[in-house]
Amino acid sequence: MAIYAVGDLQGCFSAFQRLLDLIRFDPTQDTLWLVGDIVNRGPDSLALLRYIKQAGDAILMVLGNHDLHLLMIAAGVARGHPGDTLRSILDAPDRDELLHWLRQQKLFHRDDPYAMVHAGLLPTWTIARAEQLAHEVENALRQDDYPILFSQIYGNEPNYWRDEWQGSVRLRVIVNAMTRMRICTEKGEMNFAYKGDVHSIPHGYLPWFNVPQRVSQGNTVICGHWSALGLYLGDNVFALDSGCVWGGQLTAIRLHDRKLFQLHCAQ
Repeated sequence: MAIYAVGDLQGCFSAFQRLLDLIRFDPTQDTLWLVGDIVNRGPDSLALLRYIKQAGDAILMVLGNHDLHLLMIAAGVARGHPGDTLRSILDAPDRDELLHWLRQQKLFHRDDPYAMVHAGLLPTWTIARAEQLAHEVENALRQDDYPILFSQIYGNEPNYWRDEWQGSVRLRVIVNAMTRMRICTEKGEMNFAYKGDVHSIPHGYLPWFNVPQRVSQGNTVICGHWSALGLYLGDNVFALDSGCVWGGQLTAIRLHDRKLFQLHCAQ
């Protein structure tokens, strides 16, 4: 049995199918970990979402910002963006079933010595603390009044963490860190505007995983989200978004021996 972690798919179902062939994925024996952003921008979000849902325990995913964006649009608390490719899901006859299933998915997954999150972890969060905080958001997403949560968690402020945060502010910071963060200061102040590569990061900021004394360094954190970073394999982080939806590559890594599998994607 093997566990493969896979980078951002974003509706690229054809590339995903080719990757499964490349790694010779056997759903009766193997498990896929998906780093989130399952849907949007690519051409086949509906087919991809249906496939992952029916795969059951063979595929484990965490939610990304595009997945939450879909849920927010469906709940009527967000507007679509010009580049969205979500209409096929929103108009699908099994829309409600798919979206209900999506709301049940994790924000963070832990299986020592690995942890998986879409974007990143703030420097003061231990792995155990991150798991607890993710559960708070997951529980709110699974309630019948979840549209209230969506109406309150949009926004970039506050851009730092305090343990005393409560209510929607607390959940907003958790969601922003785990699904949107790329860079932050050593004190954990997040910058959401920057989407470039590691060579032109604004002064005072650094990749979240390079913050000195980051307390989650004891686990290898698997993430995606930062396509301009590209594939990055560090001692304690695997960043797997290699820009498939932009004509880059789709990446998988087999965890037990860290063997890489990559294929080129059509833009």
